[in-house]
Amino acid sequence: MQDFYKTIATEGEGFYSEKRSKFLAFSHHVETEQQVKEIVAQYRKKFYDARHVCYAYILGVEGVGDGVAYRMNDDGEPSSTAGKPIYGQLVKAELTDTLIIVVRYYGGVNLGTSGLIVAYREAALDCINNSEIEERTIEEKIEYSFAYPVMNDVMKIVKDMQPRIVSQTFDNTCSITLAIKQSLAPQLRKRLEQLTFK
Repeated sequence: MQDFYKTIATEGEGFYSEKRSKFLAFSHHVETEQQVKEIVAQYRKKFYDARHVCYAYILGVEGVGDGVAYRMNDDGEPSSTAGKPIYGQLVKAELTDTLIIVVRYYGGVNLGTSGLIVAYREAALDCINNSEIEERTIEEKIEYSFAYPVMNDVMKIVKDMQPRIVSQTFDNTCSITLAIKQSLAPQLRKRLEQLTFK
């Protein structure tokens, strides 16, 4: 089980040109489909005179939360000649929570399907190469409720295993939300459950 995923830390730009067609590529860190929609809308507005605004994104991490969501959009280019090659570069770079948009200005000469695939692929690759990529920890959140007398035992586990405390309430019934890297989550959950049967 992997505890890390790779994503874009700072937005990057890429460029490719072929037979006077220009392909401008942009990468963004995204965490929701709503963010993707908003960013794509901004690009459509900014590059209103461009022929195509194509994109691909991947959200989420395998086995965490709702898993992985992805989408490819050819925006009027022949099927699978734009979104798919962009998506292919995201997969190859093992990136997630990442959106790449490629804006095409038509140069008057048709590139054909293979030419388009190469152009979108190369623009996306140049963009990834110009983006700062960072590794982030895959965390799982664990919520645990307990009676006040068990507090010291819970805090000992927290001290031992070093999860991040997301939130906590101490009242007649206490609750704590912890975030820990994915591979340690089963162990943390088991130790907390054992307290319940003490």
